[in-house]
Amino acid sequence: MSDVKKVVLAYSGGLDTSVIVKWLQETYNCEVVTFTADIGQGEEVEPARAKAQALGVKEIYIEDLREEFVRDYVYPMFRANTIYEGEYLLGTSIARPLIAKRLIEIANETGADAISHGATGKGNDQVRFELGAYALKPGVKVIAPWREWDLTSREKLMAYCEQHEIPVDFSKSKKKSPYSMDANLLHISYEGGILEDPWAEAEEDMWRWSVSPEAAPDQPTYVELTFEKGDIVAIDGETLKPHEVLAKLNKLGGDNGIGRLDIVENRYVGMKSRGCYETPGGTIMLRAHRAIESITLDRESAHLKDSLMPKYAEVIYNGYWWSPERKMLQAAIDETQKDVSGVVRMKLYKGSATVVGRKSEQSLFDESIATFEDDAGAYDQKDAEGFIKLNALRLRIAASKGRNQG
Repeated sequence: MSDVKKVVLAYSGGLDTSVIVKWLQETYNCEVVTFTADIGQGEEVEPARAKAQALGVKEIYIEDLREEFVRDYVYPMFRANTIYEGEYLLGTSIARPLIAKRLIEIANETGADAISHGATGKGNDQVRFELGAYALKPGVKVIAPWREWDLTSREKLMAYCEQHEIPVDFSKSKKKSPYSMDANLLHISYEGGILEDPWAEAEEDMWRWSVSPEAAPDQPTYVELTFEKGDIVAIDGETLKPHEVLAKLNKLGGDNGIGRLDIVENRYVGMKSRGCYETPGGTIMLRAHRAIESITLDRESAHLKDSLMPKYAEVIYNGYWWSPERKMLQAAIDETQKDVSGVVRMKLYKGSATVVGRKSEQSLFDESIATFEDDAGAYDQKDAEGFIKLNALRLRIAASKGRNQG
């Protein structure tokens, strides 16, 4: 007899999680609560309600979390200019802590004994969901069906659906989906299919959010982004909420062929994985944020902040959003953003997002000092001689001892 009476499942309404509902009911003889989050994946989430009801689910949570997702997770991450392994903008990683938080909150609201998810035993998401859950509710029981059941292929899942009369829209289709995809307002990812060969080029019809750079308009698009304390608050002078900013930049970037990425990354569980990503809005945001920082941040603050970024990216990628080290890093990052306000002008053209202007009332750029023309004594170039000699002192001493010979 199972000690689990009620479990909250992260439910998409697709094949895997529909099977999981029935499997939980049968295996654990428990009540299932479903939670479906709209975080901007671009698909209707309301149909998940009817699917859950058809499976006998009584408590169904369907929530629009787009604003919270961008405001409280994406924006704080972008204040750090966060990229993992030099390229990945962490679109999947940053969505998991929010989902984990709501799973735990719903478990507390409904008196559930456990939570469940549809992440496989090979990926990063199982780690991210569960680290978040344990950080927020230490004694919670986590049920990960992919680590327990023997339904290890799409064919077995389909057979299970037929056996249990599970109403999945595409259950009659015998055509295998070529890619495993995950989408939210920040990005869409593609894995599997031909992408499992790192030499094979992704098919053009795979991409959903962006045109190819070759097919993008022949005329550039200019856009002005207004920042306040490190966050974009307006586009071309129009004040927008965070999720509205990202949605609009996704459209502008996608229309101009911006944001495609093809990488092989190192998963936390140990294996290498090839994935393709579309992050049009995020690509624009990253370039623009670095541009406004370039004129508003002190040099040493900027350099120290950049040195922290790889660790911060690793913390998020590996699933430690709710950890003390992430909070500590976030506090340091946010402290640097107090004066990061102003306007950045971007040129979007055939796959490139180029900074062409930046201005700020908090700018540390002093034209009277930086000019190549007569600076009227604002900077005494003779001072550079002593500066250089002092900084060269240790090198000169070492050279006098013969230590600098190649």
